Amino acid sequence: MGFVPLFTLSGVEGHIFGPMAKTYAYALGGGLLATFTLSPALSALLLRTDVEETETLVVRWLRRLYTPVLEFALKNRVITLSCSAFLLALALLAGRSLGLEFLPHLEEGNLWIRATMPPAVSLEEGNDYVNRIRKVIKDFPEVDTVVSQQGRPDDGTDATGFFNAEFFAPLKPASAWRDGVDKDSLTSEMSSKLTEEFPGIEFNFSQYIQDNVQEAVSGVKGENSIKLFGSDLQALTKTANEIKAVMKSVPGITDLSVFSSVGQPTIRIDINRFAAGRYGLAPGDINSAVQTAIGGQAAGDAYEDNSDRHFPIVVRLAEPFRRNFEAIDRLTIGFQNPATNAVTQIPLKEVARVNMVSGASFIYREQQQRYIPIKFSVRGRDLGGAVLDAQRKITDEVKLPPGYRLELVGEFGNLQDAVKRLKVIVPVTILLIGVLLYFHFSSLADTLLGLSIIPMAMVGGIFALILTGTSFSVSAAIGFIALFGISVMEGIILLSYYNPLLEAGKERSAALLEACQTRFRPVMMTCNAACVRLLPAALSTAIGSQVQRPLALVVVGGILLAPSLVLLTLPVLMGLFSRRDRQATNPGTALEPAG
Repeated sequence: MGFVPLFTLSGVEGHIFGPMAKTYAYALGGGLLATFTLSPALSALLLRTDVEETETLVVRWLRRLYTPVLEFALKNRVITLSCSAFLLALALLAGRSLGLEFLPHLEEGNLWIRATMPPAVSLEEGNDYVNRIRKVIKDFPEVDTVVSQQGRPDDGTDATGFFNAEFFAPLKPASAWRDGVDKDSLTSEMSSKLTEEFPGIEFNFSQYIQDNVQEAVSGVKGENSIKLFGSDLQALTKTANEIKAVMKSVPGITDLSVFSSVGQPTIRIDINRFAAGRYGLAPGDINSAVQTAIGGQAAGDAYEDNSDRHFPIVVRLAEPFRRNFEAIDRLTIGFQNPATNAVTQIPLKEVARVNMVSGASFIYREQQQRYIPIKFSVRGRDLGGAVLDAQRKITDEVKLPPGYRLELVGEFGNLQDAVKRLKVIVPVTILLIGVLLYFHFSSLADTLLGLSIIPMAMVGGIFALILTGTSFSVSAAIGFIALFGISVMEGIILLSYYNPLLEAGKERSAALLEACQTRFRPVMMTCNAACVRLLPAALSTAIGSQVQRPLALVVVGGILLAPSLVLLTLPVLMGLFSRRDRQATNPGTALEPAG
């Protein structure tokens, strides 16, 4: 039941942790089936009838340490509960300082670098810059090779221009890097070098798979971006540049740039309606003439011999008569002189003004709304802290035009969606666990006692994240979910043995001591098994381990501290709040042999 939230994840986190949830469910189903079928049969075949229970040296040594501590905890309930409450409060306060990110960056062993040149750059000029940038990247000793691509891909699925260049740079093994250089320092050094060598070109650093996934999710080329929605391109560009200026002052924000929506050189022809009216020309007549002269007009069809295939014959002026301003100004517009009924030709400049203006280069749309992206990356700081600071500054310092709005997409947007979903499904899951506990114990007090283990188990997980400097992420959240299930199971182990002792008429303190002593080894074994199996993942630093490490750290840290809380704090709570009937139906037969 504790892994139910994993089945509700979608998007990137769903693809990563979905197989884990399914595997865990299949394993539990198979284990449950084997428990009632295979295990009893094998026990009957393989176990001897004269088996005696013995404890190992380690268990006996741990039990000698545990017994006096347990007796002290039961005799000094206020001190025990105060210490537990202090640890919980300290963990919650310390947890507020944890960084926030969607998922730890999966180390791919490469760099994916995007260079954004001015929108009007030509193919030839852009190609020269691409070759020079590739050489600068290759000069870094950590780079194995560099492959570049300029413009859109061959299949045309990426609508971009010659101004966009992307570089794939596989890296050498970390053992071959310079001393003191890691991925972050290499990226910062490379960014500074490229920015210094190529002023006016904006660079963005990511990884191959990471960049493609984020672009597929958000529709924007970059790890994170803010989409500014509005109707007017000029107002969008102006407001986006104001947001960019504000975000520059936020620590950790890097690779900041505004996607160009305007800047494409465009010839604009403004018709002088008064001048056209003097010649008896309507604006549509002038537009039609300009379209025919420059763009072309279909004058008929050409048919292939013995075939139904035909092609339009387009007529327009030859290139020398339409390739510059002067030629366009001299385009002639025919009009009929009402006095003589003769057709007279006048130049276009008599009835219109031809200008070169900065037009729209790209118009981004989503759900029938225009928007402009402001892309950025976060380095040297947790994603959540940087983005939240940026949001506060934008709210305080940038006034959006009426009807305009902002939307965060990319890693932080994915994090918000995942957290929003978990805020609903995690309480529902805890409620379902409580229902199952109630069906098992038939007591609301025992159900609440079983659920009380959950906050106790969180303490160790939070401390593990803080001590290792790991930010809270979806991976860590899944670790806490797994920890909930394991911790509740420890409570069930203890309560299931304690309750029958009470029902048999045993005195409450004696029942607590016996239950804790008897269930000490099962609780420790369950905790140690969960801890040991995830310890390699918590300590691993190999490529690909980054995503699973927060999950493993939370479980290992929680399980290391859980036994002391389960075996010390829970017995005190049981002694205080358990309402199980202590009157035995036949105390004599329950506690001593019949005479």
